[in-house]
Amino acid sequence: MTTTLPQTLTAAQESVRERIDRTYHQPLPDLLFEAQRMHREHHDPRAVQLCTLCNIKTGLCPEDCGYCSQSVHNKTELEPQPLADIETVLAEATAAKAHGSTRFCMGAAWREVKDGAQFDRVLEMVRQVAALQMEVCCTLGMLKPHQAQRLKEAGLTAYNHNLDTSPEYYGKVITTRTYQDRLETIQAVSAAGISVCCGGILGMGEAVDDRLSLLAALAALDPLPESIPINCLVPVAGTPLQNVAPVDSIELVRMVATTRVLFPKAIVRLSAGRLQMSDELQALCMLAGANSIFTGPVLLTTPNPDSTQDEQLLKRLGMVPRVLQ
Repeated sequence: MTTTLPQTLTAAQESVRERIDRTYHQPLPDLLFEAQRMHREHHDPRAVQLCTLCNIKTGLCPEDCGYCSQSVHNKTELEPQPLADIETVLAEATAAKAHGSTRFCMGAAWREVKDGAQFDRVLEMVRQVAALQMEVCCTLGMLKPHQAQRLKEAGLTAYNHNLDTSPEYYGKVITTRTYQDRLETIQAVSAAGISVCCGGILGMGEAVDDRLSLLAALAALDPLPESIPINCLVPVAGTPLQNVAPVDSIELVRMVATTRVLFPKAIVRLSAGRLQMSDELQALCMLAGANSIFTGPVLLTTPNPDSTQDEQLLKRLGMVPRVLQ
C-alpha cells in the first residue's frame, strides 16, 4: 500500500509524470479524442451517475482549510448545526433516489471520527441508506482502521477523502492536517475493502503544474481511486480564498480529459462549481470524460444546480442517468 510520496521520483514515477505532462499539454482536439476513446472503452458514453451530497453536521470544524465555510478559523455567515437525526437523513436519501440519484454521500464537518454515540448514529444512517439499494458514501474526516472496518460492516460503498491539491501547494491551503494524514486515512479505507473516492479542488491559486502533481499523487495510490471528484472552488466570503480568480474553462476541460486518460475505469465526478458553468462547458467536460454530477440545490454549504436544471441539461444532450447494475 503506497502511503508516502518520496522526495525524489523513481524512474517509474518519472515516466508517469512525463505521461501526465504530455497528455495534458497536447492539442485539445487530440486530448479530447484520446479521452473519449478511453471513456467509450470502459463506460457507457451516454450515462451520467447522479449523486446527492447531504450535510449531516454543519460548521465548527477545527481545521483551517482556506476554502471552507465550515472552518472555525474563517469568519463566514454559516450557522452551525449539530449532527442530523436519522429520520431527516433517510428522508433526504429517499427523495434523492426518487430524483434519480444512485449514490448518497453524507458529509460531517469533523476533523476526525471519534468513537461514541455520534459515530454510532452515522453507522445507522449508513445501514438505512444502504437498505434503499443506493450506493452509500461518507466524508467524515480522518479515520482509524477499526472505524473504517465498522463503516464497511454497516454497508458503506465508498469513502470520500480528497487530497485537495499537490503535495507542494498543500501547505498554502491547509496547515492543521498533513498530506500524510490524508494518505493514512485513504490507506485505512482501502484496507477495509471500501472504495476510495479521492480528488481535488481547482482554482485555489495553484499553478497548472500543481494540478498535474495532484494527478501524479492520485496515480501513486494503490489501489487507484474508484471515483475522482474534480471540484472548482466556489469562493465564500470570509475565507482566505474569497477573491481567487476562477479556473480557466479550457484548463478545466484539459484537467477532466487528462484524468479520464490516466484513470480510464474511474468515475470522474464533475463536482463543486457547476452553478458557475455554462451548459456548454458542462457538456464539454462530459465529452472529456466526466460521467457523474452531484445534483440538488446545495452542495454541503454552497449553491448547486437543482434537479430540474440537471434533467433539462441531460435531455438536451441526449444523455441519461446511470442505473446501478
